[in-house]
Amino acid sequence: MKNRINQAYVKTVLNELLATPSPTGYAHHAIAKVEEEANKLGYAFEKTPKGMAIITVEGESQEVLGLSGHVDTLGAMVRSIKDRGTLRMTPLGGYMMSSIEGEYVQVHTRDGQTVSGTVLTTHPSVHVYADARDQKREEANMEVRLDADVASRDDVKKLGIRVGDFISFDPRSQWVNGFLKSRHLDDKAGVAALFGVLELLKREGIKPKKTLKVCITTYEEVGHGASYLPEDIRELLAVDMGAMGDDLTCTEKDVSICAKDSSGPYDYEMTSRLIELSEKHGISYAVDIYPSYGSDASAALRGGSNLRAALIGPGVHASHGMERTHEEALWNTISLLTAYVTE
Repeated sequence: MKNRINQAYVKTVLNELLATPSPTGYAHHAIAKVEEEANKLGYAFEKTPKGMAIITVEGESQEVLGLSGHVDTLGAMVRSIKDRGTLRMTPLGGYMMSSIEGEYVQVHTRDGQTVSGTVLTTHPSVHVYADARDQKREEANMEVRLDADVASRDDVKKLGIRVGDFISFDPRSQWVNGFLKSRHLDDKAGVAALFGVLELLKREGIKPKKTLKVCITTYEEVGHGASYLPEDIRELLAVDMGAMGDDLTCTEKDVSICAKDSSGPYDYEMTSRLIELSEKHGISYAVDIYPSYGSDASAALRGGSNLRAALIGPGVHASHGMERTHEEALWNTISLLTAYVTE
């Protein structure tokens, strides 16, 4: 199945998404990329008032299968402007503050401008502060140093920056020996995998067994991305990253099948079918449990959607940190998705 995937296309889509800042709540530029790509492929596209994209693919039956991914990422907002011209942040999504120390960022102003900066602790130099190494990495001790000639709150305001502006982290994407190391593989790798399926179906003229509604959400990182879904979706397959760790079997080359996360177990029949298809087609997969993880499927179930749900995605190392995956995880995810929607 992997030889049917347009690998160059998938990588191009993924690179473009990673290069588009989209911290949760500020994902409209990434959704515009999704709309542009859907239009190129000739699929019906609509957008909900909340900002979620829905791409519809007519199937052999009118029964609807939902697929989901999210383009919103970890990020921050300006919490306050300090007297000396630095910014205090409030985080968007769940990450370790230590994982963003030293990161380059962009501050997105309400008038469409961007100002670059760097995330630092409030005691950033070992030559000056005795506690520089030991200072707790928490919100109150982190700030953004702007790349501008500012020394006061008024100087910052003259740049157009205000409380509530969004802050995006530099993805620092690099392909190395088949590996992709980058921030925001959660879940732009999953969205690229979904487009890999859409492109394959269009190129080969294949109709899926059921009508597909591919839902690309914009608030997954804060827990309510797919809390609304179209009512005709009775089955949802979420595509998000697979985590790696001590008692987990997933690798950076596998497609992860999540049997249970913080919302509880996923649908028995769907999960069993995903395992069956992986084994049938020789797809490298892992079944794992993620007790500290939530997905768009979790949001749909908690939001009261009357559906059954499952969760898969490419294996990602150092999730919510400096992430890395391998291209094989993308091809395995696309292969499993394609088999699920066509068989």
